[in-house]
Amino acid sequence: MVLGPRQRVEPDVMVVDAAAEIGPEGTWYPADAVLLAVEVVSPDSEERDRKRKPQLYAEAGIEWFWRVEDADGKIVLYVYELDPTTRQYVPLGIFHDRVALTVPFAIDIDLTEIDRL
Repeated sequence: MVLGPRQRVEPDVMVVDAAAEIGPEGTWYPADAVLLAVEVVSPDSEERDRKRKPQLYAEAGIEWFWRVEDADGKIVLYVYELDPTTRQYVPLGIFHDRVALTVPFAIDIDLTEIDRL
């Protein structure tokens, strides 16, 4: 995703507006086409995924940010929404066993089932 000149980031997962167009050779989307950015925290990405990337995504106006963490072998999902006035993320919830949301889209996932897939 391109956030600005000389500013490309690679979220672990992103949800992009279906109407966003890039050419056949395109390898990126503009930030304004991204609805949701997701980062999966690993030991070598903790600082970036917890601090720097959310700051960059918020400054770029990406409305939703999710952070996935491992807590003793179990998935924990942190969900944030962009406050348009401050351009900072505010927490909407921390999900341990199940995530059920209606925004930015309806989703209901049993996080304990992931290991069984």
